[in-house]
Amino acid sequence: MRTNIVIDDTLMQKAMKISGLKTKREVVEKAIIEFVANRTRKDLKELRGKIEFADDYDYRSMRGRRQ
Repeated sequence: MRTNIVIDDTLMQKAMKISGLKTKREVVEKAIIEFVANRTRKDLKELRGKIEFADDYDYRSMRGRRQ
């Protein structure tokens, strides 16, 4: 998606320096990716204590199947 936005120059320079990214486009894309990931984790935290597992649920045995 193509769009034009106005971003504070000082903020952008700090973001580029901290991230090590070379272009403004890379910085904006990385920021959006991290924003979405952060919000997704926050939503998962809200589920804590609301999921009930079966009494015979054994996560260790399920891990072994992936190998």
